[in-house]
Amino acid sequence: SELIKPYLGSKYKVTEVPKSLIFHMSKHSGPVNEIQWCPVREQSHMLLSASMDRTVKVWDAVDTGCCLKTYSCHSCAVRAARWSSCGRRILSGGFDSMLHLTDVETGKQIFSSKTEFRISALKFHPTESNVFICGGFSPEVKAWDLRTSKVLRVYKAAVQQTLDILFLPEGREFLTSTDAVSRDSADRTIVAWDFQSAAKISNQIFHERYTCPSLTLHPKESVFVAQTNGNYVALFSAQRPYRINKKKRYEGHKVEGFAVGCEFSPDGTLLVTGSSDGKVFFYNYHTSRIIRTLSAHKEACLSATFHPVLPSLLATCDWAGEIKIWQ
Repeated sequence: SELIKPYLGSKYKVTEVPKSLIFHMSKHSGPVNEIQWCPVREQSHMLLSASMDRTVKVWDAVDTGCCLKTYSCHSCAVRAARWSSCGRRILSGGFDSMLHLTDVETGKQIFSSKTEFRISALKFHPTESNVFICGGFSPEVKAWDLRTSKVLRVYKAAVQQTLDILFLPEGREFLTSTDAVSRDSADRTIVAWDFQSAAKISNQIFHERYTCPSLTLHPKESVFVAQTNGNYVALFSAQRPYRINKKKRYEGHKVEGFAVGCEFSPDGTLLVTGSSDGKVFFYNYHTSRIIRTLSAHKEACLSATFHPVLPSLLATCDWAGEIKIWQ
């Protein structure tokens, strides 16, 4: 992309809140669960989307707003899809219990495997590009190795479902958010794991009686946030014992049972989140105040993600199957 080229050599500038709509992309016929910019900076004009319409799509979301490819390897809703670190493959998991690693150019499956459960969360290991973690409607979370096409490790949590997975820096530890909220106890809502030993480090991180559909790491500081079904985002230390920051929480948006994602801007100054009323909320990370809201969608906005290279370019997606690009 010619638009990205001038920014490749320079440092990321300050993130501004986007004001205007650039592209409105509506080729999906079902809710868009997840969107992700390609992690390879030179190819970051490409946006990946996973939808309930059983497809995964790749878009040119910087220059043209056109759909470049549609991958239809799943027979049910696609709940999770991730770029590989090289940007040449896409890992996807769905409610058909299938895992697929697809070659972006040819559309062929490099790896496919049937799991014992419907998949709702996938994350690549931050330093081992062939390793990923998979979770879903199961008490177990599994680490896979793409070189052997086999399960490396099994992490046993006494839960029904894994909602999200977050690797901590270096990948020695990771967090899972689960639906294990009972009337008498809110333990196990967020569980910290040792990646190598598969041992639980902590299940006493979050004590409120809310599930957390989304977890995200700050790009510069050793903190992470959890989106909660209590209609607020909670802030935690990313180092043991992962204490919650009781002075700061980001509230004003609505979650209401949707898997609403949240994310930091690349410079770490803003926290952006979707909302079940279709709005996008921009919070000042340091003060936790709302800077602005954007009336982005008519239906629930499930994800909002800033471009990794172009300052202030934002992609959003919704329950109606639409994707919008803002600047």
